[in-house]
Amino acid sequence: MSVPANPRHDLPVEVVERAMDRAAGSRPIPGNRVGILFDGPEVYPAMLDRIAAATRWIHFDNYIIRGDTTGRRFADALIERAAAGVKVRVLTDWIGSFSTRRRYWRAMREAGVEIRFFNPPRFFELRQNLVRDHRKLLVVDGATAVTGGLCIGDEWSGRPEENRLPWRDTGCAIDGPAAAAMDHAFASLWGRLGAPLGDDELAGDVASQGGTALRVISGEPGGVRAARATELLLAGAAERIWITDAYLVAPRGIYQGLLDAARDGVDVRVLVPGSSDLPHVRNLTRLSYRDLLAAGVRIFEWRGAMLHAKTIVSDARWVRIGSSNLNLSSLIANYEIDVLAEDPTLAHAMEVQYRRDIDQSVEIKFKVRGAKPRRGFSAHHPVAEPSTSSAHRRHHPGLRERRRGAVVALWGLFTGARRTLYLQYSLALTVLGVLFLFFPRTMAGVFAGLSLYLATAAWLGSRNPPRP
Repeated sequence: MSVPANPRHDLPVEVVERAMDRAAGSRPIPGNRVGILFDGPEVYPAMLDRIAAATRWIHFDNYIIRGDTTGRRFADALIERAAAGVKVRVLTDWIGSFSTRRRYWRAMREAGVEIRFFNPPRFFELRQNLVRDHRKLLVVDGATAVTGGLCIGDEWSGRPEENRLPWRDTGCAIDGPAAAAMDHAFASLWGRLGAPLGDDELAGDVASQGGTALRVISGEPGGVRAARATELLLAGAAERIWITDAYLVAPRGIYQGLLDAARDGVDVRVLVPGSSDLPHVRNLTRLSYRDLLAAGVRIFEWRGAMLHAKTIVSDARWVRIGSSNLNLSSLIANYEIDVLAEDPTLAHAMEVQYRRDIDQSVEIKFKVRGAKPRRGFSAHHPVAEPSTSSAHRRHHPGLRERRRGAVVALWGLFTGARRTLYLQYSLALTVLGVLFLFFPRTMAGVFAGLSLYLATAAWLGSRNPPRP
């Protein structure tokens, strides 16, 4: 009996599957119904509907939970279920939800909601303070879940009455056995912070709900599961791989994978924010543009409310959605959760949305000299049929308007990002030099104290095992 082959490398399918299993640390879980959701106005109702339908337990983990209008909607929903006798567990990152006022949490606790904060700062544990819970996950009754890139706050809801559109983000609703696997990921982290969940609060066998098989990539510090899976997707892409990332500062393996795939003729596209809530990260992203463009990668910058999604769609069949950004913080230091599916239907939906997104973006290209672009620029790659959906609420420019605004000169962006970063470093060093010049004794005392603090932290860190 012959074994089906991978069209790009003539590898048996079973070899590709085994490689992905090992890279992701997860085997495909069959029997799921998966719906892709775009932006808060689609994702939040799916979450709130599931919360309202909970009968046994609610496990809710999110990096940021704000006490604003959106946050209060979720608090009210969780309080109502707790009052009905449902076990409600809420997990959030201490730093991510630092600005949320105590009375927000107090109201939920008084209603019977159990809340745990991940990793409050420890004065002498410097390395451990970098570890954050960056997951975005809701699991209800162990059988249904919602995950993706959305935190809980008004930024993701938008304010239509003020013409403020929601942040652009992507999530997915999952019904079926994969939800139970995600529940176990929640239970593992919950148990690190206190008493574990009881056996009666984790689902056993969950009935099949659909035809999609999902890998659940449960990222933990040092595990690099999402990074390995991404590198494998890049290495295996035969036709195209389209990436959306909010804070792209790719580690070397992924960066090289982007270059290699594009040089090999793969249609590699990267969609990143044009303006960001973290401008420093955006500038670091722009510093990589030159080499990416020279290799043939097409780069698009989103023009609209903050682009916060973290997705990959490859070869019209592979889809990755989750909380992991393609940077060292997400891939190495944080707790993250992503799902990976090999499903043409989901991939088609993602590609349709990707085309909508680049319609609202500008493409970054080398600055044109005369009639020809600079050497190294990649030609346009053909794609499948264009999107015909009219559901997108944002402005759709015409062809002539897109041609006028579609190209942003690389040199201006590159030099602007570089100058901004270097100016920041220069100003910091200048201030430091001035302080040493005019206040030598004070600065000597400050640095002596800092050195002793770092020495103590390093010594204690060598004695104490890492903790979450």
